[in-house]
Amino acid sequence: MNLSILLRYAIGLLTVGTTFATTSEPHLFVAAAFTKAQRNSSIPTDAGIFVRMPDTGWTSFGPKIQAVNSAAVDPSDTDRIFLSCGNGIVRSLDGGATWRMVTGWQISDVYGIVIDPTDGNTLYAATGWGPWCSTDGGDTWTFVENGLAERFNRTIAMDPLNPQRLFLGTSAGLHVTTNGAKSWKREKDIPAVNILRVRHGVSAPKVWLTGTEGRGAWLSTNGGKSWQPTAPAAEAANVYAVAVDPTDGQRLAIGGWDIGVLLSTDGGKTWQNRAAGLPSANVLTLVFDPTHSGRLWAGTFEEGAVFTEDNGATWHDGGIDGSLPNDMGFLLLSARE
Repeated sequence: MNLSILLRYAIGLLTVGTTFATTSEPHLFVAAAFTKAQRNSSIPTDAGIFVRMPDTGWTSFGPKIQAVNSAAVDPSDTDRIFLSCGNGIVRSLDGGATWRMVTGWQISDVYGIVIDPTDGNTLYAATGWGPWCSTDGGDTWTFVENGLAERFNRTIAMDPLNPQRLFLGTSAGLHVTTNGAKSWKREKDIPAVNILRVRHGVSAPKVWLTGTEGRGAWLSTNGGKSWQPTAPAAEAANVYAVAVDPTDGQRLAIGGWDIGVLLSTDGGKTWQNRAAGLPSANVLTLVFDPTHSGRLWAGTFEEGAVFTEDNGATWHDGGIDGSLPNDMGFLLLSARE
């Protein structure tokens, strides 16, 4: 039995030991490793997906895998959950009760997955070795790199107005497909540098924001047809985190290494430095709460998560201290019984 089969078998047997009841409100999650407490070891003391429950706070969700980079739930079937992991893609078909690896040795260093909301069997994955596509719910995967100058990519997002159109952040700039990843074309407005994060608006779906390595943040207000640099104070920064408020497309946020959080309430025309009150100026993840308008969550490097409800004037402790967050978002999961 080869290594790929062994891995699939081992994870396939793993259960979380809890049952779930369907709820309609999404839960905040973070994909993280607790690295601050490491002592003479390269292996974190804890890692995986952690979900913030209304009554009990942060709790572990899913299998314990050291390199979990993100999570995605099929919007058409919330029992189908996918984890983006260092050693491949892990899937649950029963709301997180059991998990199985659905990729072989060819797919590794998976950073993110997006799912077609009109067809839950169609998925796209960003990996350190190039993008992949599945049209059968993750059972099989096809390499879709046509048109890419560099294969390394760590962020992917689907156009909410057209699921055949996706933006892929590679080490050689931002690329777009309009035909479901059959081919890619580089967005010439943005420098050919490493793209660290790309996000779009919900209430304003033509608003797009992307963060780069060493070239700051870039904004589009016409659905990605053209891009302009934004947030001049961070023009030379590594911008790891970008967010567009799903309830207000004029409210934008960026975060990065040694810049804290910059926030705009006028669609990127002006920006305010909101680093005061953060436990660390190194911000790796940002997400606006879709159920509480204006609430912004920030994940810092090893100093925990914080949130603001007044556009960054004040920050509140959100827990999960000591973690290195890879991604933060909201998932329509079920509540623990």
